[in-house]
Amino acid sequence: KLKALPRQITVLFLAANPLTQAQLRLDEEARAIREQLRLSDFRDAIKFESRWAVRPSDILQAINECTPTIIHFSGHGASTGELVLQDVNGREKLVSIAAIAQTLKTASEDIRFLFLNSCFSRAQAESAVNFIEGAIGMTDTIGDDAARVFSAQFYSAIGFGKSVSIAFEQAKAALLLENIQEEETPELFLQEGAEEILKLLLKIKSKLME
Repeated sequence: KLKALPRQITVLFLAANPLTQAQLRLDEEARAIREQLRLSDFRDAIKFESRWAVRPSDILQAINECTPTIIHFSGHGASTGELVLQDVNGREKLVSIAAIAQTLKTASEDIRFLFLNSCFSRAQAESAVNFIEGAIGMTDTIGDDAARVFSAQFYSAIGFGKSVSIAFEQAKAALLLENIQEEETPELFLQEGAEEILKLLLKIKSKLME
């Protein structure tokens, strides 16, 4: 079982902010996540990789390069459920639920979790758990501040070895502590028995590093 675990837990942060959409402070979100991971107990066991101005063709390339444990997408989502990436001219390029599902199905076997920090991404997240242990998506629009606070606290909790379920609840609590009334927007999907998966990965990795 140890041989099947990734040598390092990698978070792959994919960001897209097309010129044709309202501009988001995605750099602040990435900075907040990186800082929270740096301050956590298991910081040496987690690697943070980022890719910017992501086009559809970049996704598989980034997955093959980084072999991530967690894929995090930050950016816009369409009301019909598609993710909004960019084309070669910096304009929006929609990616369907079926395309993301096929990508997860055929991509690195190390992927365990998908975090879609974009509006209307619930359906994408729900579809993803047919292929990986868990996913987070948004049931509605989510504001810039809410997206940053929620994701930063989620990864902070993961970095301290908390289960995915506890990390999710702590992230919702962080929104309330900041008086951001969007705690019902994120939704967590997990395969049966998957609640502890990242917690166990971190603890085993920590033991291997001793």
